[in-house]
Amino acid sequence: MLARAARGTAALLLRGSVQASGRTPRRASSGLPRNTVVLFVPQQEAWVVERMGRFHRILEPGLNILIPVLDRIRYVQSLKEIVINVPEQSAVTLDNVTLQIDGVLYLRIMDPYKASYGVEDPEYAVTQLAQTTMRSELGKLSLDRVFRERESLNASIVDAINQAADCWGIRCLRYEIKDIHVPPRVKESMQMQVEAERRKRATVLESEGTRESAINVAEGKKQAQILASEAEKAEQINQAAGEASAVLAKAKAKAEAIRILAAALTQHNGDAAASLTVAEQYVSAFSKLAKDSNTILLPSNPGDVTSMVAQAMGVYGALTKAPMPGAQDSVSSGSSRDDQGTDASLDEELDRVKLS
Repeated sequence: MLARAARGTAALLLRGSVQASGRTPRRASSGLPRNTVVLFVPQQEAWVVERMGRFHRILEPGLNILIPVLDRIRYVQSLKEIVINVPEQSAVTLDNVTLQIDGVLYLRIMDPYKASYGVEDPEYAVTQLAQTTMRSELGKLSLDRVFRERESLNASIVDAINQAADCWGIRCLRYEIKDIHVPPRVKESMQMQVEAERRKRATVLESEGTRESAINVAEGKKQAQILASEAEKAEQINQAAGEASAVLAKAKAKAEAIRILAAALTQHNGDAAASLTVAEQYVSAFSKLAKDSNTILLPSNPGDVTSMVAQAMGVYGALTKAPMPGAQDSVSSGSSRDDQGTDASLDEELDRVKLS
Protein backbone atom coordinates (compact mmCIF):
# COMPACT_ATOMS: atom_id res chain seq x y z
CA MET A 1 0.00 0.00 0.00
CA LEU A 2 2.78 2.42 0.85
CA ALA A 3 4.60 1.70 -2.44
CA ARG A 4 1.40 2.20 -4.44
CA ALA A 5 0.68 5.49 -2.68
CA ALA A 6 4.24 6.65 -3.32
CA ARG A 7 3.92 5.90 -7.04
CA GLY A 8 0.61 7.80 -7.20
CA THR A 9 2.12 10.79 -5.46
CA ALA A 10 5.10 10.79 -7.85
CA ALA A 11 2.77 10.64 -10.87
CA LEU A 12 0.78 13.60 -9.60
CA LEU A 13 3.95 15.62 -9.01
CA LEU A 14 5.21 14.79 -12.53
CA ARG A 15 1.94 15.86 -14.12
CA GLY A 16 1.89 19.07 -12.11
CA SER A 17 5.44 19.94 -13.13
CA VAL A 18 4.71 19.26 -16.78
CA GLN A 19 1.57 21.43 -16.71
CA ALA A 20 3.48 24.20 -14.95
CA SER A 21 6.13 24.17 -17.68
CA GLY A 22 3.45 24.67 -20.34
CA ARG A 23 4.07 21.38 -22.14
CA THR A 24 1.63 18.59 -22.81
CA PRO A 25 3.03 15.16 -21.88
CA ARG A 26 3.72 12.98 -24.87
CA ARG A 27 3.33 9.76 -23.02
CA ALA A 28 1.32 8.81 -19.95
CA SER A 29 1.49 5.55 -18.11
CA SER A 30 -2.25 5.12 -18.45
CA GLY A 31 -2.03 5.58 -22.23
CA LEU A 32 0.44 2.72 -22.84
CA PRO A 33 -0.96 -0.62 -23.96
CA ARG A 34 -0.95 -3.41 -21.38
CA ASN A 35 0.72 -6.79 -21.75
CA THR A 36 -2.03 -9.16 -22.75
CA VAL A 37 0.41 -11.87 -24.00
CA VAL A 38 -0.91 -11.57 -27.55
CA LEU A 39 -0.57 -8.08 -29.00
CA PHE A 40 -1.33 -6.57 -32.40
CA VAL A 41 0.90 -3.60 -33.26
CA PRO A 42 -0.61 -1.09 -35.77
CA GLN A 43 1.23 -0.07 -38.93
CA GLN A 44 3.68 2.85 -38.66
CA GLU A 45 4.08 2.41 -34.92
CA ALA A 46 6.95 1.06 -32.86
CA TRP A 47 6.41 -0.36 -29.38
CA VAL A 48 9.48 -0.42 -27.12
CA VAL A 49 9.43 -3.43 -24.76
CA GLU A 50 11.44 -3.69 -21.55
CA ARG A 51 12.05 -6.99 -19.80
CA MET A 52 12.51 -6.66 -16.07
CA GLY A 53 13.21 -2.91 -16.49
CA ARG A 54 15.79 -3.32 -19.26
CA PHE A 55 15.36 -2.74 -22.98
CA HIS A 56 14.44 -5.99 -24.67
CA ARG A 57 13.20 -5.34 -28.22
CA ILE A 58 10.97 -3.24 -30.48
CA LEU A 59 7.74 -4.83 -31.62
CA GLU A 60 7.12 -4.85 -35.37
CA PRO A 61 3.66 -4.13 -36.84
CA GLY A 62 1.44 -7.19 -36.72
CA LEU A 63 1.17 -10.13 -34.30
CA ASN A 64 3.54 -10.19 -31.31
CA ILE A 65 3.66 -12.38 -28.16
CA LEU A 66 5.05 -11.21 -24.82
CA ILE A 67 5.71 -12.90 -21.52
CA PRO A 68 3.38 -11.71 -18.78
CA VAL A 69 4.82 -9.92 -15.74
CA LEU A 70 8.39 -9.95 -17.15
CA ASP A 71 7.74 -7.91 -20.35
CA ARG A 72 6.35 -4.39 -20.28
CA ILE A 73 5.56 -1.91 -23.05
CA ARG A 74 7.53 1.18 -22.02
CA TYR A 75 7.27 3.56 -25.05
CA VAL A 76 5.07 3.87 -28.11
CA GLN A 77 6.65 5.82 -30.99
CA SER A 78 4.78 6.92 -34.12
CA LEU A 79 6.79 6.54 -37.32
CA LYS A 80 4.57 8.94 -39.28
CA GLU A 81 5.60 12.47 -40.17
CA ILE A 82 4.88 14.79 -37.28
CA VAL A 83 3.90 18.46 -37.72
CA ILE A 84 4.83 20.82 -34.89
CA ASN A 85 3.92 24.50 -34.68
CA VAL A 86 6.87 26.58 -33.54
CA PRO A 87 5.52 29.37 -31.30
CA GLU A 88 6.01 33.00 -32.27
CA GLN A 89 9.26 34.48 -31.02
CA SER A 90 11.24 37.69 -31.37
CA ALA A 91 14.55 37.84 -33.22
CA VAL A 92 16.94 40.70 -33.97
CA THR A 93 18.40 41.00 -37.48
CA LEU A 94 21.88 42.14 -38.42
CA ASP A 95 20.69 45.74 -38.87
CA ASN A 96 19.03 45.77 -35.40
CA VAL A 97 15.40 45.30 -36.47
CA THR A 98 13.23 43.23 -34.12
CA LEU A 99 11.00 40.71 -35.90
CA GLN A 100 8.27 38.40 -34.68
CA ILE A 101 8.52 35.05 -36.48
CA ASP A 102 6.68 31.75 -36.19
CA GLY A 103 7.03 28.59 -38.24
CA VAL A 104 6.08 24.98 -38.83
CA LEU A 105 8.39 22.02 -38.25
CA TYR A 106 8.03 18.62 -40.00
CA LEU A 107 9.69 15.69 -38.18
CA ARG A 108 9.93 11.93 -38.44
CA ILE A 109 11.30 9.40 -35.95
CA MET A 110 13.94 7.33 -37.71
CA ASP A 111 15.23 5.32 -34.69
CA PRO A 112 12.64 4.48 -31.99
CA TYR A 113 15.36 3.34 -29.56
CA LYS A 114 17.22 6.69 -29.64
CA ALA A 115 13.94 8.63 -29.54
CA SER A 116 12.93 6.70 -26.42
CA TYR A 117 16.19 6.69 -24.46
CA GLY A 118 18.18 9.54 -25.99
CA VAL A 119 15.98 12.44 -24.85
CA GLU A 120 13.12 12.84 -22.42
CA ASP A 121 10.75 14.69 -24.78
CA PRO A 122 11.95 14.64 -28.42
CA GLU A 123 9.31 17.02 -29.75
CA TYR A 124 9.92 19.64 -27.11
CA ALA A 125 13.68 19.38 -27.57
CA VAL A 126 13.44 19.81 -31.34
CA THR A 127 11.06 22.77 -30.95
CA GLN A 128 13.45 24.57 -28.63
CA LEU A 129 16.35 23.79 -30.97
CA ALA A 130 14.40 25.22 -33.93
CA GLN A 131 13.69 28.45 -32.05
CA THR A 132 17.28 28.99 -30.98
CA THR A 133 18.60 28.12 -34.44
CA MET A 134 16.13 30.53 -36.05
CA ARG A 135 17.26 33.38 -33.79
CA SER A 136 20.88 32.59 -34.55
CA GLU A 137 20.36 32.49 -38.33
CA LEU A 138 18.29 35.69 -38.38
CA GLY A 139 21.07 37.51 -36.52
CA LYS A 140 23.35 36.87 -39.51
CA LEU A 141 21.01 38.48 -42.07
CA SER A 142 19.77 42.01 -42.67
CA LEU A 143 16.06 42.81 -42.97
CA ASP A 144 16.04 42.90 -46.76
CA ARG A 145 17.88 39.57 -47.02
CA VAL A 146 15.40 37.94 -44.61
CA PHE A 147 12.59 38.45 -47.12
CA ARG A 148 14.72 37.54 -50.13
CA GLU A 149 16.40 34.47 -48.67
CA ARG A 150 13.60 32.70 -46.84
CA GLU A 151 14.34 29.42 -48.62
CA SER A 152 18.03 29.50 -47.72
CA LEU A 153 17.07 30.44 -44.15
CA ASN A 154 14.74 27.44 -43.92
CA ALA A 155 17.45 25.14 -45.31
CA SER A 156 19.99 26.43 -42.77
CA ILE A 157 17.60 25.78 -39.88
CA VAL A 158 16.90 22.25 -41.14
CA ASP A 159 20.63 21.46 -41.40
CA ALA A 160 21.29 22.77 -37.88
CA ILE A 161 18.41 20.74 -36.40
CA ASN A 162 19.51 17.53 -38.16
CA GLN A 163 23.07 17.85 -36.87
CA ALA A 164 21.86 18.18 -33.27
CA ALA A 165 18.94 15.72 -33.42
CA ASP A 166 20.87 12.86 -35.00
CA CYS A 167 21.63 11.37 -31.58
CA TRP A 168 17.90 11.55 -30.75
CA GLY A 169 16.87 9.36 -33.67
CA ILE A 170 14.83 12.21 -35.21
CA ARG A 171 15.17 13.71 -38.65
CA CYS A 172 13.85 17.16 -39.59
CA LEU A 173 12.34 17.01 -43.08
CA ARG A 174 11.25 20.61 -43.59
CA TYR A 175 10.96 23.91 -41.79
CA GLU A 176 8.73 26.68 -43.10
CA ILE A 177 8.40 30.24 -41.81
CA LYS A 178 4.70 31.10 -41.61
CA ASP A 179 4.58 34.77 -40.71
CA ILE A 180 7.10 37.58 -40.28
CA HIS A 181 5.76 40.56 -38.32
CA VAL A 182 7.65 43.83 -38.78
CA PRO A 183 7.37 46.85 -36.43
CA PRO A 184 4.92 49.51 -37.68
CA ARG A 185 7.55 52.20 -38.29
CA VAL A 186 9.78 49.81 -40.19
CA LYS A 187 6.76 48.68 -42.19
CA GLU A 188 5.94 52.28 -43.13
CA SER A 189 9.53 52.95 -44.21
CA MET A 190 9.51 49.76 -46.28
CA GLN A 191 6.27 50.85 -47.94
CA MET A 192 7.78 54.24 -48.77
CA GLN A 193 10.85 52.52 -50.18
CA VAL A 194 8.69 50.30 -52.36
CA GLU A 195 6.73 53.29 -53.67
CA ALA A 196 9.95 55.20 -54.40
CA GLU A 197 11.35 52.19 -56.23
CA ARG A 198 8.19 51.91 -58.31
CA ARG A 199 8.27 55.62 -59.18
CA LYS A 200 11.93 55.25 -60.15
CA ARG A 201 11.16 52.31 -62.41
CA ALA A 202 8.24 54.19 -63.98
CA THR A 203 10.46 57.22 -64.65
CA VAL A 204 13.20 55.05 -66.11
CA LEU A 205 10.73 53.20 -68.32
CA GLU A 206 9.20 56.48 -69.50
CA SER A 207 12.63 57.93 -70.34
CA GLU A 208 13.60 54.75 -72.17
CA GLY A 209 10.36 54.93 -74.13
CA THR A 210 11.03 58.57 -75.06
CA ARG A 211 14.56 57.68 -76.11
CA GLU A 212 13.40 54.76 -78.21
CA SER A 213 10.74 56.95 -79.81
CA ALA A 214 13.28 59.67 -80.68
CA ILE A 215 15.65 57.06 -82.07
CA ASN A 216 12.90 55.53 -84.18
CA VAL A 217 11.83 58.94 -85.52
CA ALA A 218 15.44 59.90 -86.35
CA GLU A 219 16.04 56.53 -87.96
CA GLY A 220 12.85 56.96 -90.01
CA LYS A 221 13.90 60.43 -91.17
CA LYS A 222 17.35 59.10 -92.04
CA GLN A 223 15.92 56.25 -94.07
CA ALA A 224 13.47 58.64 -95.75
CA GLN A 225 16.27 61.04 -96.74
CA ILE A 226 18.39 58.17 -98.00
CA LEU A 227 15.52 56.81 -100.07
CA ALA A 228 14.68 60.31 -101.36
CA SER A 229 18.30 60.95 -102.36
CA GLU A 230 18.51 57.55 -104.03
CA ALA A 231 15.26 58.26 -105.87
CA GLU A 232 16.52 61.69 -106.96
CA LYS A 233 19.81 60.15 -108.05
CA ALA A 234 18.00 57.50 -110.06
CA GLU A 235 15.74 60.18 -111.55
CA GLN A 236 18.71 62.33 -112.58
CA ILE A 237 20.47 59.31 -114.03
CA ASN A 238 17.37 58.34 -115.99
CA GLN A 239 16.83 61.94 -117.09
CA ALA A 240 20.47 62.28 -118.17
CA ALA A 241 20.24 58.97 -120.00
CA GLY A 242 17.05 60.13 -121.71
CA GLU A 243 18.56 63.48 -122.66
CA ALA A 244 21.67 61.75 -123.96
CA SER A 245 19.53 59.37 -125.96
CA ALA A 246 17.47 62.32 -127.27
CA VAL A 247 20.60 64.30 -128.20
CA LEU A 248 22.05 61.26 -129.88
CA ALA A 249 18.82 60.64 -131.75
CA LYS A 250 18.60 64.31 -132.79
CA ALA A 251 22.23 64.27 -133.89
CA LYS A 252 21.63 61.12 -135.92
CA ALA A 253 18.48 62.62 -137.43
CA LYS A 254 20.26 65.88 -138.19
CA ALA A 255 23.21 64.02 -139.69
CA GLU A 256 20.81 62.03 -141.84
CA ALA A 257 18.97 65.21 -142.85
CA ILE A 258 22.26 66.91 -143.74
CA ARG A 259 23.32 63.87 -145.71
CA ILE A 260 20.03 63.84 -147.64
CA LEU A 261 20.22 67.62 -148.13
CA ALA A 262 23.77 67.36 -149.39
CA ALA A 263 22.71 64.66 -151.77
CA ALA A 264 19.80 66.79 -152.96
CA LEU A 265 22.03 69.83 -153.51
CA THR A 266 24.27 67.85 -155.81
CA GLN A 267 21.35 67.16 -158.10
CA HIS A 268 20.08 69.38 -160.93
CA ASN A 269 18.69 72.79 -159.77
CA GLY A 270 19.67 72.01 -156.15
CA ASP A 271 21.13 75.47 -155.64
CA ALA A 272 17.93 77.12 -156.78
CA ALA A 273 15.90 75.05 -154.34
CA ALA A 274 18.27 75.95 -151.49
CA SER A 275 17.98 79.64 -152.37
CA LEU A 276 14.22 79.44 -152.30
CA THR A 277 14.23 77.72 -148.95
CA VAL A 278 16.55 80.31 -147.40
CA ALA A 279 14.38 83.13 -148.68
CA GLU A 280 11.22 81.58 -147.28
CA GLN A 281 12.83 81.01 -143.87
CA TYR A 282 14.10 84.60 -143.79
CA VAL A 283 10.67 86.03 -144.55
CA SER A 284 9.04 83.72 -141.96
CA ALA A 285 11.52 84.72 -139.27
CA PHE A 286 11.02 88.42 -140.02
CA SER A 287 7.23 88.03 -139.72
CA LYS A 288 7.54 86.45 -136.20
CA LEU A 289 9.70 89.17 -134.67
CA ALA A 290 6.77 91.28 -133.60
CA LYS A 291 4.92 88.30 -132.09
CA ASP A 292 7.66 86.71 -129.93
CA SER A 293 9.33 89.83 -128.46
CA ASN A 294 8.70 93.47 -127.68
CA THR A 295 11.98 94.36 -129.39
CA ILE A 296 11.58 94.68 -133.19
CA LEU A 297 14.54 94.69 -135.56
CA LEU A 298 13.75 96.23 -138.95
CA PRO A 299 15.91 96.62 -142.01
CA SER A 300 16.63 100.03 -143.45
CA ASN A 301 13.91 99.57 -146.13
CA PRO A 302 11.26 97.11 -144.79
CA GLY A 303 9.08 97.49 -147.89
CA ASP A 304 11.80 96.32 -150.22
CA VAL A 305 11.45 92.56 -150.07
CA THR A 306 13.86 92.16 -152.95
CA SER A 307 16.69 93.63 -150.93
CA MET A 308 15.96 91.27 -148.02
CA VAL A 309 15.94 88.24 -150.28
CA ALA A 310 19.11 89.46 -151.98
CA GLN A 311 20.74 89.82 -148.56
CA ALA A 312 19.73 86.30 -147.55
CA MET A 313 20.93 84.89 -150.82
CA GLY A 314 24.18 86.77 -150.39
CA VAL A 315 24.71 85.04 -147.02
CA TYR A 316 23.95 81.69 -148.56
CA GLY A 317 26.23 82.43 -151.50
CA ALA A 318 29.06 83.36 -149.16
CA LEU A 319 28.62 80.06 -147.30
CA THR A 320 28.51 78.01 -150.48
CA LYS A 321 31.58 79.73 -151.91
CA ALA A 322 33.68 78.86 -148.78
CA PRO A 323 35.85 75.83 -149.73
CA MET A 324 35.39 72.66 -147.59
CA PRO A 325 38.48 70.69 -146.39
CA GLY A 326 39.28 67.75 -148.65
CA ALA A 327 37.02 69.11 -151.36
CA GLN A 328 39.10 72.01 -152.75
CA ASP A 329 39.90 70.22 -156.02
CA SER A 330 36.28 69.45 -156.80
CA VAL A 331 35.23 72.99 -155.89
CA SER A 332 37.94 74.61 -158.06
CA SER A 333 37.14 72.43 -161.11
CA GLY A 334 33.46 73.31 -161.10
CA SER A 335 33.57 76.77 -159.60
CA SER A 336 32.99 78.65 -162.81
CA ARG A 337 30.07 76.50 -163.80
CA ASP A 338 28.48 76.71 -160.27
CA ASP A 339 28.83 80.49 -160.18
CA GLN A 340 27.10 80.88 -163.50
CA GLY A 341 24.30 78.51 -162.46
CA THR A 342 23.92 80.26 -159.11
CA ASP A 343 23.65 83.69 -160.72
CA ALA A 344 21.08 82.49 -163.22
CA SER A 345 18.96 80.79 -160.56
CA LEU A 346 19.22 83.86 -158.33
CA ASP A 347 17.96 86.13 -161.12
CA GLU A 348 15.03 83.82 -161.77
CA GLU A 349 14.14 83.71 -158.06
CA LEU A 350 14.24 87.50 -157.79
CA ASP A 351 11.96 87.85 -160.78
CA ARG A 352 9.52 85.40 -159.26
CA VAL A 353 9.43 87.24 -155.94
CA LYS A 354 8.79 90.57 -157.66
CA LEU A 355 5.91 89.15 -159.63
CA SER A 356 4.38 87.74 -156.48
